[in-house]
This record gives sequence, C-alpha cells and structure tokens, in this order.
Amino acid sequence: MIKDETWEARRRPEQRGRKRRRRKRRRFFPFLLALLLCAGWVWWQQNSLSTETLTVSGTPAGFHGYRIAIVSDVHGKEFGVDNQRLLAFIQELRPDLIALVGDVIHKPEQLAMVPPLAKGLAAIAPTYYVTGNHEWAAKVVRTLEPMLEDCGVTVLSNRYVMLERGGDRLALLGAEDPNGYAGQKTIDQLAQEVRAAEGAETYQLLLSHRNNLYNKYAAAGVDLTLSGHAHGGFLRLPGTDGLIGHSPEGLKIFPSYTAGRYDLSHGTLAVSRGLGNQPPTFRLFNRPDVPLVILN
Repeated sequence: MIKDETWEARRRPEQRGRKRRRRKRRRFFPFLLALLLCAGWVWWQQNSLSTETLTVSGTPAGFHGYRIAIVSDVHGKEFGVDNQRLLAFIQELRPDLIALVGDVIHKPEQLAMVPPLAKGLAAIAPTYYVTGNHEWAAKVVRTLEPMLEDCGVTVLSNRYVMLERGGDRLALLGAEDPNGYAGQKTIDQLAQEVRAAEGAETYQLLLSHRNNLYNKYAAAGVDLTLSGHAHGGFLRLPGTDGLIGHSPEGLKIFPSYTAGRYDLSHGTLAVSRGLGNQPPTFRLFNRPDVPLVILN
C-alpha cells in the first residue's frame, strides 16, 4: 500500500492543533471551577449570618440569663425580602431585648427598607435604637427616628429608661453619636444623671455606636456598653482583630476592640462585627454578625 505523504503531512498539524485545544480546555475548566468556588465563598462571607455568645457577669440577680441581641451597622443591607432571613435568625436567638446600635442606613434612598426591619425586630423583643455616625452624615436622623418610633422601636437620644426583672432594676442608657448636634449631653453627664436620680449603685447598661470610645465608657463608670462601628476590622486576617479599624486616634492598621467582649478599667464592652458594609468595603473571614449577650 502506498501512503499519501502529502495527506499525512497535512494531518499531523491538524492533530497537534486538536490536542492543544483539548489541553487548553482541560486547564480552563479547573480554573473556571476554582473561580466559581472563590466567588461563592466571597458571597458567603458577605451574606451568611453568624453569632457568638458573650457572657457578662456581675449583673443584677434578677437579670441573670437575660439575653440581648446586638444589631449594628446594617448599612441598608437586606438578607432576603424585607430582611426576613435576618429576622428569622434573630428570632432563633430568643432575645429579651434587641439593641439596635446605629448605622442602620448610610444614604436617604435606603429609608424604604427601615419599616419592615424595625417592625420585625419590635415584634421579636423590645428594641432600642441609638444613632450611628452614618445616619448623621446622610442627614436622615430627623426622618429616621420618628419612623422607628412609629414602627415600635424606642429611640434613646441621650436619655435612659429603667428596666425591671425578677425584683431588680437596671438603667438602659442611649448615647447619641458624636456626629450629632453640637453641645449635646456627654456620656459622663448621662451616667451622672442616672446616679443622681436612681442611686449610685444602679447597674448601667449603655447603648453607644462607637467601639473606639471605650476610654470614655470606662471613665463614665457605666457597667456594660454595647456597640458596633468597627465592622470587625473589615478583613479579619487570622491572628488579628482586623486589618483596619477605628481607634481613639482614628483609623488604625491592626486595631483592637473590634469584635467580642472586652474588660475595661471599669465595666465591660461588647462589640458587634456588624451586618452590612458601605462600598467599597467588604468582608473577609468576617461574616455578618449578631452577637448574643447573656447577663450572668
């Protein structure tokens, strides 16, 4: 049999071309799968809810076992339609009180998401709100606060209410964010007001947005402060308390006091990592967080 050498010569480059294309496809599909897995993991980091239990001792005996969910830094984010997934998650924590500690939204267009969230929270447990820096920056406070009140949320604007349980009482204080109006009451003045009216031994539970004012909380002598603001340091690299965050001096690389429970020179600070973000920030090793504080 006589071979057609011309045909064979043409066929060899075509075979080599097909082999190269097959090799490229074999390399492309693992790359595409890795890319999709990476994108899914990043999405999960932004949208998968988490919690941690923070136990605080030294509280009035009547409040032992009292459960407080800290909801902070929502920034207009919605977990499901009308935040139904977030509300179901909080419901499962069985809180006796919900602390809504600021930065619910950061722009006026997000006001529409507030009523379903506020009504849902108030239906779960008594909910108390204090402003964050972003509500003031967006100039929405004068609209937002009455909206929250209409939805059943109690706004604590540099004032306090007394809570009673099991024959004991504690003062729940709400500090307006420093971004608010000039000349407002300080945290120390608010704490002194409680002591003067309710007695020096009254346990003081403060809601205040900013984690980085911990020196002021200790100096004021409040017993427990619940806050947010730091977003957990945004990117929580292993072995750190976040890559960048707020300190008393401003933004800081490798900050502290960004998430969890901290013992101060007087009292305790409990900080939420928050739920949402303001672009271009995002979360890494730092899932949306609703801490549960249990008084003991």
